[in-house]
Amino acid sequence: MANPLLRLVEIAQQEIGTREGAQNNTGPQIAEYQSATWLTPAPWPWCAAFTSWVLREWLEEADSLAAMNFPNFQVAEKWRCKDASAFGWEKWARQKGLDVLTENDLAKAGDFVVFDFSHIGIVAKDQANPKDPIETIEGNTNGAGDRDSTTGDGVWSKKRAPSLVKCYIRLVTQPK
Repeated sequence: MANPLLRLVEIAQQEIGTREGAQNNTGPQIAEYQSATWLTPAPWPWCAAFTSWVLREWLEEADSLAAMNFPNFQVAEKWRCKDASAFGWEKWARQKGLDVLTENDLAKAGDFVVFDFSHIGIVAKDQANPKDPIETIEGNTNGAGDRDSTTGDGVWSKKRAPSLVKCYIRLVTQPK
């Protein structure tokens, strides 16, 4: 069986190049990402909103529902993470009994990666060696890789050092 999380990566990849509006942390697509969390859209840092939105979009597809053993989107929507903070994702994953892995584990495409600096993204490509850079897709970052409410300006493809990883969250365990 093919990795169902590759579709999650595709959804995130389609957003690369999305940029904020004239005011920091705003814009129509940023508000759309933020609407996938429990917070009202406003000028607040939106990296976790981006991952919440990608997860919601992925769960709207029949193959994704099947991969997660959800009977319908309504059940999946009640289950999915709506936390607007990166570190909140780790707590949610543990509460849901998902695999929460360390920086010493190999990152897999479709994992969510929570960074030590309160930031989150989606792993875009399987990591061959735990010391290799992690290829990600992240919201509220920039070309330099900054993550904060002042300099993050859009959705970018990034390479980051595994030493920055707090944890990986794996939705679906793949057969070896």
